[in-house]
Amino acid sequence: MRFLKNFAGISFALFLLGIFQVLAHAQDDGTAATRGPIVVVITIDGFPARALQDPRLPMPTLRRLEANGAHADAMRPINPTVTWPNHTALITGVNASAHHVVANGLLTFPADGSAIEVKPWVPKDTLVHARTLYDAAAEKGMTTGQVDWVAIYGAKNVRWEFGEKPSTESAIAKDLIASGLVTKDEVATFGEKSSPAWRDEIWTDAAIDILTRHTPNLLLMHLLETDTLQHEYGPLTPASYAAYAYADHCLARIVDAARAAGLLNRITFIVTSDHGFASFTHVIQPNVALVEKGLLKVQDGRASGDVWFLPEGGETSLYIRDDSRRAAIVAQMKEYFASVPGISGIYTNQEAQGLGIPALGATDQAPDLYLTAKSGYAFSGGTQGPIVHDVTPARGGHGYLNTDSDMQALFVASGAHIRKGVDLGSITNLRVAPTIAKILGVSLPAATEAPLTDALE
Repeated sequence: MRFLKNFAGISFALFLLGIFQVLAHAQDDGTAATRGPIVVVITIDGFPARALQDPRLPMPTLRRLEANGAHADAMRPINPTVTWPNHTALITGVNASAHHVVANGLLTFPADGSAIEVKPWVPKDTLVHARTLYDAAAEKGMTTGQVDWVAIYGAKNVRWEFGEKPSTESAIAKDLIASGLVTKDEVATFGEKSSPAWRDEIWTDAAIDILTRHTPNLLLMHLLETDTLQHEYGPLTPASYAAYAYADHCLARIVDAARAAGLLNRITFIVTSDHGFASFTHVIQPNVALVEKGLLKVQDGRASGDVWFLPEGGETSLYIRDDSRRAAIVAQMKEYFASVPGISGIYTNQEAQGLGIPALGATDQAPDLYLTAKSGYAFSGGTQGPIVHDVTPARGGHGYLNTDSDMQALFVASGAHIRKGVDLGSITNLRVAPTIAKILGVSLPAATEAPLTDALE
């Protein structure tokens, strides 16, 4: 009994210490936007809309926000249903045909003919070819913060940041180090020797610091553990449910910190995901076909050539660097893959433009051929072995056509400016950016869809 009393006393002391740290951490340092709307966008990577239909899913914070605000039964992402293209759509209101982000970074083509490289750490202005919410906000004298957002590196109109690859010299990293929440070495080696859960925890600390200490008008935050565990174990599995619940814990911390800082009456929370997730048990290796046809040469275990597929789960894109052979290779690959098991669609670039894929000539990121997989299949990048093989146990992927029910994403809006109890039905994620623009009073003239006015007060 004495142990229990002592334990209770220690627990209460730790609770008080935690509250003290939060309140100390929440002090405005003089840079805060003291009036006007605040929009906090939180993406839970890969969270499938259908998961929220399970009444036993332990996400009480998300459910409270949903009950007190507006939600979509399903939100259709853009093609390709991949993280960076869809995060970019969420803040521009345009699809990949306009913003040109088709992968999780900039596609580069090595001169030695080796495989296509996807480079994430490139300047935003090099990668994103569309007007963003934070650009529009800056024109109105508003500030933006970002935590683990993507396609945003070096963005001149983002004032406060703690990125996927954070800098020890950033103001937010220095805040966290001074508060004892992380060490300088941990920031310097952030992606090394750390777990997805720990990174989400520190990203949440950073979001709280930016929101309560610096208070921008727009805060963009991306939680990633859900994506990591669903790739490994598949969606709607025990591991993924644990990741969903942990994401809700992070969400609760942000809401509670906003409440303690007295900001809730100004904040609109937009909680969303970039895409859904599907399970697969069969893998298609399209580059094996290029080896078979002599389009890739393998020497000493290394493949090279001027024709490569870049796979991403439920889709793969073919890039041809020899203009004189383009038409012949496209025709050859269309014929070849028509008989390969697990292929749901084969699209020339002109046909893929109807799916929102960029046009050849508009950008070097545009593919020559675009293939999509059937349910239960996914593409991978190997150049050896059978073109199709099984995997056990099942794994998780995305990249499937945005009309696939498993790819439908989450959308919940709650707080200031949002009506209570609104069911928006099925929407497209191209409506998110113009909705945020309307709340902030900024302009996104290139946005292709209307704002969600039914959700707004």
